[in-house]
Amino acid sequence: MKYVGIIGAGTMGIGIAQVAATNGCKVWVYDANAKQVETATVGLEKTLTKLVDKQKISAEKMTEILANISIATELKDFKDCELIIEAIIENKEIKTKVFTELENYVSESCILSSNTSSISITSLGAELKKPERFIGIHFFNPAPLMPLVEVIPSLLTENTLAEKIYNLMKEWGKTPVIAKDIPGFIVNRIARPYYGEGLRIVEENIATPEQVDDAMKTLGNFKMGPFELMDLIGVDVNFAVTTTVYKDYFYDPKYKPSLLQQRMSEARLHGRKTGKGFYDYSEGAEKPVAQKDDALYQQIFLRIISMLINEAVEAKRLGVANDEDIELAMQKGVNYPKGLLSWGKEIGYAKISETLQNLYEEYQEERYRQSPLLRKL
Repeated sequence: MKYVGIIGAGTMGIGIAQVAATNGCKVWVYDANAKQVETATVGLEKTLTKLVDKQKISAEKMTEILANISIATELKDFKDCELIIEAIIENKEIKTKVFTELENYVSESCILSSNTSSISITSLGAELKKPERFIGIHFFNPAPLMPLVEVIPSLLTENTLAEKIYNLMKEWGKTPVIAKDIPGFIVNRIARPYYGEGLRIVEENIATPEQVDDAMKTLGNFKMGPFELMDLIGVDVNFAVTTTVYKDYFYDPKYKPSLLQQRMSEARLHGRKTGKGFYDYSEGAEKPVAQKDDALYQQIFLRIISMLINEAVEAKRLGVANDEDIELAMQKGVNYPKGLLSWGKEIGYAKISETLQNLYEEYQEERYRQSPLLRKL
């Protein structure tokens, strides 16, 4: 597949365009906001110049990448594309409108895909005349750096298409995994407790955000704590994904969003992009130092890691992906230091089960119910 169309010129869209162009594809980028495409291509040129300065790529490679990217002024410009990846706002109606219009211009064999992180691939594809050519291709931000790509066939996707896309992603130097079309797919489903349980601990005044972050980094060897990570992703974006997963799982208490996170979103305390979130990023602001407490840190770590491992075990039980892909997805998609299934073995599944049982008895909430498989491991 050498002719690729990208819809959406935000950070993710231009990042995917860079990946495709780096791997020799001719890429067309379209955005409903024409100015955004210009801004994105100027930004890309700056990014590539930095890579040349650091000797990560040659000046010739930079020229080649930029030459491979063209600006599309309308969807009709995608008529020769073999693959189109949509990376626009997380809104089903808007995405559907784009795809149904696109079908009027592209060839019968053109593969249509969405980079959605939380919307059902089946529901998007079902609106098309040829739903069998539709698939989810979910990159992680920033797309040029993050190796993981979740490939998500819908119930209507043609049988061999997932393997085709899987192989293409390998050719592009990515680490693909194949996931079932369930809310959140692999990573955004399993990772929810990392944020949700961290937020619950802070909401209950058990610990501060900096203590939760410090506990997960020192005891779990995570590169970033949940609050640092939410500030990086965008508190509003993280809240939106949690809300979608909660709604799409028919309001399962396990995925219940946090009131604190909702208030932060409402106050536009979105993290790094607004200058303030759980931490202050304004010039001269000092990050608060965590007050260390060994017993508290153990409690925080065991509570959050038990919730994460339980989610990974439940994903295994439901066949969301195979064991290898579950482990790969969490390490390559969100930089977890270990695969959660092997981490469960290391800590001891009995210890994880006991922790969750204690939480269940304390709170009397379905949020802490165990996967039926956990007790058997």
